[in-house]
Formats: sequence, C-alpha cells, structure tokens
Amino acid sequence: MEFLKYHALGNDYLVLTSENPESAEVELTVEQVRQICHRNFGLGSDGILVGGKDSSGNAFRLTIFNPDGSKAEKSGNGIRIFARSLWDRKMVNESPFQIMTSGGLVSAQVESSGKFVTVEMGSVSFQSDSIPVSGKSREVLNETLEIAGEKISFCAATIGNPHCIVLNQNVSAEEAGRIGPLLEIHPNFPNRTNVQFLEVLNRNTIRIEIWERGAGYTLASGSSSSAAASVAHRLGFCDAEIAVLMPGGQIDIVISENYEITMKGSVTRIGKMSLDLECLDFEIPA
Repeated sequence: MEFLKYHALGNDYLVLTSENPESAEVELTVEQVRQICHRNFGLGSDGILVGGKDSSGNAFRLTIFNPDGSKAEKSGNGIRIFARSLWDRKMVNESPFQIMTSGGLVSAQVESSGKFVTVEMGSVSFQSDSIPVSGKSREVLNETLEIAGEKISFCAATIGNPHCIVLNQNVSAEEAGRIGPLLEIHPNFPNRTNVQFLEVLNRNTIRIEIWERGAGYTLASGSSSSAAASVAHRLGFCDAEIAVLMPGGQIDIVISENYEITMKGSVTRIGKMSLDLECLDFEIPA
C-alpha cells in the first residue's frame, strides 16, 4: 500500500494512493487503520485520507479516518492536506475545486505552489439538534456542566462535526490532556465531541489547545480553529477576522455574517511511504 504523508502545522495525515487516482472506492477496516496509524507498529499518523473523483467527475470525494479507526465527518487540516495531495498529483490546479465529505461539501484552493490552502468550510451552527448536544433544542452558549468534580463553562458548535469549546479554564496541554478525554465521551455529546480550550488574546487573536475526538491531544486542527473562532465572535470577544494560535502554528479564519467560515493554513509535504502488508499481520499488544 502506497501513501503520501503531509503535516498541517504538526497534524499529520497519510493519503492513500492507488494505481487509479480517479477512484475513491477503497475501504479500510478499523483494525487496519489503527495498525497503519500506530506510531510504533505502523507508519504513524493522526489519520488516513482516502479519496478520489466522485461519480459525477465534477468534484472529489473524501473519507477521513481517525487513528482509532473511527471516521471523522470533517477535518480542516485533513481537507487542506488532501487538496495539496491532489495538486501534487496534478489532479487540480490553483483554481478552486470542490470536495465532498460526510460533513458536507467544501471548496478548496491551493496557493503559493502548494504551501498554503484556503478552504470554504461551510457554516457553523450552535444549535443543539445539529451538533448534537442532549437536552432541549437551543443554542449551546455559556452553559455549565460538572466533570471531575469541577464546573466547566462551555459552548458547543458544529461545522459538520461536533465541538465543545471550554471557556475560563487554564489553557495548556496538561489541561487538554486532563479534561479533554472526559468531555469527549461525556453523555451530553451523543456522538462524542472534539474539545477546544479557548483563550482570547485580543479582538483578532485567540489561542487554543485541542483534544480531538478519536485522536487525542493534537497540535493543530482546522475544524477546531473554525469552531473556537466562531464562538469567540458569537460571544462578542472577537471581530470577524481571527488568527488562531495553536502549538503547531497559526490558522487564519474569516467569519461571514451567516457564520460561513473561510480557513487558510499551511501544508507541508513529508514524503512517500510504502506499507509492507506484513505490518497488518502483526497483532498490536493490548
């Protein structure tokens, strides 16, 4: 099996290639994904991207696998990486093109000889029914829940995948690793959730730490940047153009009046990798 490997601000993905790059008809099992993504027993990555031309031939179709074998509806970094891989394989040029994810249709444009990608990510919603968040139908803003004996202030949002944005909490990798896994599987979030710890620095800058659903602590995330920036704007803390700072670097977000998100960030090519099928025969110790 042949892969291209990239990182987007330290968030790394493997792009599965095939002899027929026009085809998106490749399916991986949960066990295969976990094995391939494992940092010690596989190639190592934060996920796997599988895609190709859709049946109409007018767009591309993308499936996003988390390293635990689950599927993600949408990933801003994954979309940027997939777009860059299409550009590297000369399947697109620097004109905008569309990618269909299970979290919705997005538009991407590769710029600066592949080093940056801009994505029209779709619209953010704070509605509990859409995210989803349990309880009555409402906008999930400035709510409180108790976890690990502490009261946590949070907002929730979706941009095709679920997010819980934690407010007024220590923003650190340690805090993300302590509280993030508990929030990811909290009963309030029926489909589990991505978690961001938000610090507002000024009207145009925020800082976040990220615990990603199905992946764990993460250096950067495009959908997390979109959700956290939207919450900062919705609560009146920030203007519509926001730089999101993460341990891996910066993503720039622009928010329209309808909370449609434009995201721009870098992509770096790491190289080609070939997986020997013997790897898949080895059983990872429990």
